Amino acid sequence: MAKAPVDVARLVAVDPAQAARVLKETRAATLAGQRARVAPRPVIGQSWERLLRGGLDPKRDARSGLLAGEEVTLRREASPLRHVLPALWEGLLPAAAATPHVAVVADAEGRVLWREGGAQVLRLADGMGFEVGADWREEAVGTNGVGTVAVLRRPVQVFGSEHFLRAHASWTCAGAPVTDPRDGRLLGVVNVSGPLETMHPASLAWVGSVAKLAEATLRELHLASLERLRAVAAPVLARLDRRAVVVDADGWTAAVTGMPYTARIPLPKSRSAGPVWLPGVGPCSLEPLADGWLVRVGAEPAPPDGARIVLDLARPRRWSVTVLGDEGSWTHELSPRHAELLYLLAAQRSGRSASQLAEDVFGDPARKVTVRAEMSRVRRYLGPYLEHRPYRFREDTDVELLLPDDPADLLPHSAAPAVRAAPAAGGEHVVTVPRVARVGDPGGLR
Repeated sequence: MAKAPVDVARLVAVDPAQAARVLKETRAATLAGQRARVAPRPVIGQSWERLLRGGLDPKRDARSGLLAGEEVTLRREASPLRHVLPALWEGLLPAAAATPHVAVVADAEGRVLWREGGAQVLRLADGMGFEVGADWREEAVGTNGVGTVAVLRRPVQVFGSEHFLRAHASWTCAGAPVTDPRDGRLLGVVNVSGPLETMHPASLAWVGSVAKLAEATLRELHLASLERLRAVAAPVLARLDRRAVVVDADGWTAAVTGMPYTARIPLPKSRSAGPVWLPGVGPCSLEPLADGWLVRVGAEPAPPDGARIVLDLARPRRWSVTVLGDEGSWTHELSPRHAELLYLLAAQRSGRSASQLAEDVFGDPARKVTVRAEMSRVRRYLGPYLEHRPYRFREDTDVELLLPDDPADLLPHSAAPAVRAAPAAGGEHVVTVPRVARVGDPGGLR
C-alpha cells in the first residue's frame, strides 16, 4: 500500500537531492502502473491520470511546435494581459533575477507570449522548448506550471519528477491563473521556472500574489475606462427621452437612462451602426460613441420562439453557450461556475431550486444566497431563456450539450458533487436534452 503523499515543498526546502530521488521513484512506479512507496500529490496524480487516458507518451520530446512570429504578435495585441505586463514584470523580475529563473506569461491556450530571464537560464529553457510561441498546454507537454494551471484554474507548483515528461524532471515551475475580474474568464497564466535546486517552495505564493495584482490592475483599468465613457455619455443621455444605455466595446455598462441598470449588454460579435435585436433587451439601434456604443432601446423585449441553445463543454477551458434563433445567433464564454450551473440545469430540465443547486454545487443546501447571486449573473445574458422557482430552461427551448469524448474530462476543475458524480451521458460527444414537455429524465445525465 502506498504511503500518503509526501510534503514535497518541505522536502525540497530541506533536502532537494532527497526530494528529487523520492519524486523520481514515485513517478517511475506510478506511470508504470505499479504501487509507489510514496503516493503522488493529488493534484499531480490527477494530472497524470488525465494524460495517460489521453495517450501522451512520457518519453516524448518536450519541445512543441512554435507559433510564427506574426502569430505571436497578433496574440500579444489581442491579449488583455498586454495592459498589465509592466505590473507583471515588476512583480516577477526582481526576484527571478536574483536566482536562475525564467518568468513567463502565457495566454489562455497555453501559448508562451512573453518571456524574461538571464541568458543562462534562457538557454536551459530553450533546450526544453520553453520558448516564445511554444505550446505548453497540459495535453501537449504534460503536467506543468502553465497547462495544468489552465486546466485547474488555480495556482500550481510542479517539482522535478512531478512533471509528466521525463525531459522536464530537472525543472521546477510555479504558475497562477490570471482571470478577467469582470466575468471570471481565463486570460492567461503567469509562471516562474528554473532548475529544481534553485526553486523555493514560497514561489507559489509569490506567483499567486503577482497574478492577483494583475487582476486588481485590470479591474482598475476597466473602471477608469467606464468612468471616461460615462463622462462622454452624460450630455448625450441627458437629451434623450427614451430608454438607452451606453456600453463599452465589450458591452459593459457605463450609463443608463429610463431603464434599470444592467451590468452588461450582450452585443453581437459583428457590430455596426443600425437596428439590431439584443438578447434580454429586444429591438435596439446601435450608434458608435467614443470607445463604446449608444444603445437606443425600442419595444419591450420578448424572447424568440423556438430558440436552440448549445452548451459547449467539450473544449478544454473554453466553455461557452450559444443561442440560435430566427433573429440571429450569439455566443457567450462561460466562467467555471456558470459552466457548472448551466450543465446542471441542462441535466435537469424539470428544474432545480436554489437549495438543490447549492447542494449540487457546494454539497451544502444552505448556500442559497451564493447560488442566487450567480444565477442572477447568468440571467443577465440568458434571462429570456431561463425561468426561476425553480431555475430551469424555458420549456419551448431545446438544449444541446457538447461533451468531452472522455467523461472524466467534463469540467475537470469542478469540485461540485453533482458534476463529479455525473456519468456525462456515457461519454457521448453530443447530447440533445429534450424539452420537459417531451421527457422528464434528460438522457440519464445524473
